[in-house]
Amino acid sequence: MAAVSLRLGDLVWGKLGRYPPWPGKIVNPPKDLKKPRGKKCFFVKFFGTEDHAWIKVEQLKPYHAHKEEMIKINKGKRFQQAVDAVEEFLRRAKGKDQTSSHNSSDDKNRRNSSEERSRPNSGDEKRKLSLSEGKVKKNMGEGKKRVSSGSSERGSKSPLKRAQEQSPRKRGRPPKDEKDLTIPESSTVKGMMAGPMAAFKWQPTASEPVKDADPHFHHFLLSQTEKPAVCYQAITKKLKICEEETGSTSIQAADSTAVNGSITPTDKKIGFLGLGLMGSGIVSNLLKMGHTVTVWNRTAEKCDLFIQEGARLGRTPAEVVSTCDITFACVSDPKAAKDLVLGPSGVLQGIRPGKCYVDMSTVDADTVTELAQVIVSRGGRFLEAPVSGNQQLSNDGMLVILAAGDRGLYEDCSSCFQAMGKTSFFLVGNAAKMMLIVNMVQGSFMATIAEGLTLAQVTGQSQQTLLDILNQGQLASIFLDQKCQNILQGNFKPDFYLKYIQKDLRLAIALGDAVNHPTPMAAAANEVYKRAKALDQSDNDMSAVYRAYIH
Repeated sequence: MAAVSLRLGDLVWGKLGRYPPWPGKIVNPPKDLKKPRGKKCFFVKFFGTEDHAWIKVEQLKPYHAHKEEMIKINKGKRFQQAVDAVEEFLRRAKGKDQTSSHNSSDDKNRRNSSEERSRPNSGDEKRKLSLSEGKVKKNMGEGKKRVSSGSSERGSKSPLKRAQEQSPRKRGRPPKDEKDLTIPESSTVKGMMAGPMAAFKWQPTASEPVKDADPHFHHFLLSQTEKPAVCYQAITKKLKICEEETGSTSIQAADSTAVNGSITPTDKKIGFLGLGLMGSGIVSNLLKMGHTVTVWNRTAEKCDLFIQEGARLGRTPAEVVSTCDITFACVSDPKAAKDLVLGPSGVLQGIRPGKCYVDMSTVDADTVTELAQVIVSRGGRFLEAPVSGNQQLSNDGMLVILAAGDRGLYEDCSSCFQAMGKTSFFLVGNAAKMMLIVNMVQGSFMATIAEGLTLAQVTGQSQQTLLDILNQGQLASIFLDQKCQNILQGNFKPDFYLKYIQKDLRLAIALGDAVNHPTPMAAAANEVYKRAKALDQSDNDMSAVYRAYIH
């Protein structure tokens, strides 16, 4: 895209990596989010999504000038919803401008009329002024909100107050609280937001007043607690670390380089063990972003595709670890993770002082502790980094990585994490426990979705209508839509194996038992998945839990 002259508040089309141009608005970034170094860029909030990022100016085009062009080349449902959101924003902004203009004209007419009446003589003027002031005081005592003249209104009201009182109302009636859903032209927003991120504070710039809350700003980057994150240092030119008050930290490419292909790959040699649903997508993205990767898989044929893409072949896990600086592994369960490290020609045999091992498998905390101890005992460095996502997110390089362990190794992995994920967190404590909790919530939610769809069916309700209703409510999400579509179409091609979500539920329940914490919802969901496994659904997608309800 050619560079254009843009400014704060402009509507634009922004190009983000492999994604099509998307409609957005140039806004002020949060106070603590600094602009990345290098080329000129703007902070853009994209319509119809919760995404926002620093976008280089050459990747931006004015919205109106290129609207027809973009609509012709993009036909997706989510894209159309984003365009509709822009048009709704424009309609509301136009309506607000017309109302403001009408009120300004009325104010001017009232002022002119008042001036005409005040001309006869100074004595009349003083008497009227005195009478007017008396009425104002009386009405204030009665809780009324009347103003003696247009000029006194402007002198006594703040800009925010005047904007709120400009909509036409019946005289003498106090204004009711109203929810203004109009997106303001200014990029500053109220300090307190509505919805689940209500406790996150957006800080306005010193030169601009706080205006009405922008409803599109209901999500901000990496905040995971009710307290705002504080950015404190950059570890590379394109990498920002944010530290929460909990002590947990997170990494994200400050200028969205993780998805636009412009990251600088580490010069370290990377190894990868395990080319399943998740591992395959991860390795593909590491190669695309220019990393030097050596691969190994228990079924050697799975390596062929990656060898064609430029990967090197390792004959054993030990060989991969011994020839690489950092070796990642992503396998199915605790037994597979232990066998990979402790078995014949395993990881442990290739560990020497300084060698790094990163386990991305979803396992229990005891397994992580055991593996960390044996790796460190040989002089190696260990990091646990399980991933949240599915096959599609893995292929798209949009996983969420939860890491814990060696902080220096975490930073050494920064370019790899940018290639494979949209966000990575460094957790103080145990990442395995957090990952099990995340998957426990996901697995329980999936079982509830299946239960709702089957209940709709047996009570004569339309399953499609149920999905449409859910997609318009607070539960709307890509996960909900995709899994419901799987069920409605009878397509259970695995995106996340049912047997693995059941394994994670089992481990999460055991985690609760270990600390004497009840997990009755997870336990109930686990039983439904166990029934689905008994019906031969283990190697299908987790959405196949639906079949446990119809058999």
